Amino acid sequence: MITAIVLIKTSVDRIPEIAESIASLESVSEVFSVTGTYDLIAMVRVARHDDLADVIPGRISKIEGVEATDTHVAFRTYSQHDLEAAFAIGLDS
Repeated sequence: MITAIVLIKTSVDRIPEIAESIASLESVSEVFSVTGTYDLIAMVRVARHDDLADVIPGRISKIEGVEATDTHVAFRTYSQHDLEAAFAIGLDS
């Protein structure tokens, strides 16, 4: 499995709706809500690296209310250790 982090810019009032839409995509394991430059962080897991292009920015960018995705970060892969360390230092706060 390949894990990527997608940073999504949207209006704050749309976060619950967009998070639900992203969570319903087959390859998405978790969605975290955040504040700051990006309003939403989605953790996406796919079986093959090629599948990332279908999900990011493919299907996610087509969700109504999504203004932008950070595809530079989205295509980077993270180990479980990297993810645990990132969220432990407050990425999700």
